[in-house]
Amino acid sequence: MEPDLFTAAAEERQEKDPAGSPLAVRMRPRTLDEVVGQQHLLKPGSPLRRLVGEGSGGPAGPSSVILWGPPGTGKTTLAYVVSKATNKRFVELSAITAGVKEVRAVIEGARRATGGFGKETVLFLDEIHRFSKAQQDSLLPAVENRWVTLIAATTENPYFSIISPLLSRSLLLTLEPLTDDDVRGLLKRALSDERGLTDAVALPGDTEDHLLRIAGGDARRALTALEAAAGAALDKGEPEISLTTLEETVDRAAVKYDRDGDQHYDVASALIKSIRGSDVDAALHYLARMIEAGEDPRFIARRLMISASEDIGLADPTALPTAVAAAQAVAMIGFPEAALTLSHATIALALAPKSNAATMAIGAAMEDVRKGLAGPVPPHLRDGHYKGAAKLGHAQGYVYPHDLPEGIAEQQYAPDAIKDREYYEPTRHGAEARYADAVEWTRRHLGRKRS
Repeated sequence: MEPDLFTAAAEERQEKDPAGSPLAVRMRPRTLDEVVGQQHLLKPGSPLRRLVGEGSGGPAGPSSVILWGPPGTGKTTLAYVVSKATNKRFVELSAITAGVKEVRAVIEGARRATGGFGKETVLFLDEIHRFSKAQQDSLLPAVENRWVTLIAATTENPYFSIISPLLSRSLLLTLEPLTDDDVRGLLKRALSDERGLTDAVALPGDTEDHLLRIAGGDARRALTALEAAAGAALDKGEPEISLTTLEETVDRAAVKYDRDGDQHYDVASALIKSIRGSDVDAALHYLARMIEAGEDPRFIARRLMISASEDIGLADPTALPTAVAAAQAVAMIGFPEAALTLSHATIALALAPKSNAATMAIGAAMEDVRKGLAGPVPPHLRDGHYKGAAKLGHAQGYVYPHDLPEGIAEQQYAPDAIKDREYYEPTRHGAEARYADAVEWTRRHLGRKRS
């Protein structure tokens, strides 16, 4: 939405008295040339360069873009630079607080500005993954007709969190985590720049190294920690930030794990892959990181339930009940005691025999369905309980397996298109060995021929 009187006044005060703003805000780049990292997105002729006016408009005007990357890599910073550098009308919304009503108001304002004054509008939409499908749909006409040029920021995979029509109408730009050298350069600039700390305090090498470790490629986190530590050092009358002062001022959980960013998914992924690889010690390490960060125990338990079916399956039929029981337990007791239950389940899953046969089986079956390999249900399997079904041949010739000595009838169950397909290929791992014997026996008695 357009800035109101109070927002404009706040921004004016911030410009007149920048010292009152957080260090991360004061050190925001003013031009694209001051941006740290992301050089692959800032080459001449790039979409971001064209958004700030370095290129032609008209029929080949700048495209809408979706910025995808971990927190602290510069998504909001890039939008801020565009807002300052472009002569276009710039409007900012957050998907946390805005809805369809606000989006439509911006679009209507953009159409008036274009028609009445010939002024283009750039809309920055932060946290777009928080928008529902209907809310994202409301953006489509404006993006398609270029009533607005959209800059949307997200920390979540856009292929899962953003609707396909909006993705197809925008350029997806992926931001990479900042390197240690990127963050180191930013820290040095913040220490000496007049917008920053103006050499009020020094940063020794050991403290800088630790600050880089806890920043984890997040520029905002690095500057926030630097400002807190610098303030503590100055209060003590110290000329430099000691390692002890930094450790005292930085919260342990906040710097180890970001529950709302990519680390949330990276650590969860590492937990599951360690279980899949039967490395119980690595699995417990990643579990501990998630617990220490205050991760929702229900999220961890859901991942364990998925792992039980995806990577263990029938090699250990007790794996899924164990994971489900853990999920039920943590929902009832919560932390800190839930840590014991999650450890119990993680160890059991990591040490269980592994099989992805169930995963591969449903994947292959679904792939055939997507290809159109379905066909009608064989007549003898169709419902024969309604009047007239027999005249249609439904349920005629069906053999009831319980009437036979071995409990299995040689008859066709699958549609003709896939009658010889074999989706389930059991391993000989753990308890699945007996399922391998069973499937071989049943296929033989069903009269199936191997494909």
